[in-house]
Amino acid sequence: MKTALTSIVRDPSLAPEGKLKIDWVQAHMPVLNQIRKEFERDQPFKGLRVAISLHLEAKTAYLAKVVQAGGAEVVITGSNPLSTQDDVCAALVEDGIAVYAKYNPEPQEYKDLMVKALETKPDLIIDDGGDLVSILHSERQDLLAKVRGGAEETTTGILRLKAMEKDGSLKFPMVAVNDAFCKYLFDNRYGTGQSVWDGINRTTNLVVAGKTVVVNGYGWCGKGVAMRAKGLGANVVVTEIDAIRAVEAYMDGFTVLSMEEAAKVGEFFVTVTGNKDVIRGEHIANMKDGAILSNAGHFDIEVNLVELAALSVSKRVVRKNIEEYVLKDGRKIYVLAEGRLVNLAAGDGHPAEIMDMTFALQAIALRYVNENYENIGSKVVNVPYELDELVARTKLQSLGIQIDTLSEDQKAYLDSWASH
Repeated sequence: MKTALTSIVRDPSLAPEGKLKIDWVQAHMPVLNQIRKEFERDQPFKGLRVAISLHLEAKTAYLAKVVQAGGAEVVITGSNPLSTQDDVCAALVEDGIAVYAKYNPEPQEYKDLMVKALETKPDLIIDDGGDLVSILHSERQDLLAKVRGGAEETTTGILRLKAMEKDGSLKFPMVAVNDAFCKYLFDNRYGTGQSVWDGINRTTNLVVAGKTVVVNGYGWCGKGVAMRAKGLGANVVVTEIDAIRAVEAYMDGFTVLSMEEAAKVGEFFVTVTGNKDVIRGEHIANMKDGAILSNAGHFDIEVNLVELAALSVSKRVVRKNIEEYVLKDGRKIYVLAEGRLVNLAAGDGHPAEIMDMTFALQAIALRYVNENYENIGSKVVNVPYELDELVARTKLQSLGIQIDTLSEDQKAYLDSWASH
């Protein structure tokens, strides 16, 4: 299906390289491949336009192609300026998908490209961090009326959406894909855990074993980052604001400290909170010479770079995706990927097999909201459990794994309240 929309990409000639990347991940995404077959048969999005804002690399590109296979005209833009891959963008244009994205555009151009995608007047959206929804509900309310609903990828985005729902400003339904079991149990934990260390290791080329790693936040992403750091031989310290999660980290065998104390001992720092100012000037002032700071939360606000710069006398790029800040006393602090998502800005993101499950959820959640938007209303809803389980069963089938089922007698036993 060819689109009449004009794309904005950096270099169309890179398309062959991008196609190879997309072909590679497609071969390792069996759940999404199965959904694609169903979409090609049923055409659930026929005649509709879908706008997608996600980290624009190969796995996201294949999701876009699956949605397109369902009959949609697809428009896509990036959700992070440093995670967009120009060759993948070029390949999507050749496949008839309208692309408004470039690697590392100027801040205003990045925003303009996102608005450009919305100006195509989509019927449905897939969002990351709530950026599309935010623009639609603030500066471009003129584009709201046509939107039936959408699906949100991240914890950060869902927090923003629920705040909008609470104050009555949300104007269409959004499915909280991040809160589905097949998202946070696997994507957030195993995907983030592996991809963060892929990004840090390839960027720094330094050993992790024996080092002290400070993980800020022990949600599902933080659990994955800590688990993988432990597997690499690190001494892991966790900081938390949630008492229950702090106890959980302690029971999992990690040292739990306040950030004030953790700052003094850490050699690698990974923020995984979705909040701002997790690492601030007062923490940086107590860090060891050579400390390495990275972010795996969402926006580039978890490490306060303004306060770091104020403490520094110089800054320079010492290696691709590594900036060196020299403090007034001569200590050096290193920041990876400009404080943006280290696993995407300095890596290729989560493994394809992990994103297979997440993007399968995105695809069927989009179909669900399109079929039910009039009944759902303007609120945030969870992925129905039967869809969550469908993804898991399809994954098991692709692995050749069979599981047991309850007999009718067992079901009756579980459903009965009487003594047995």
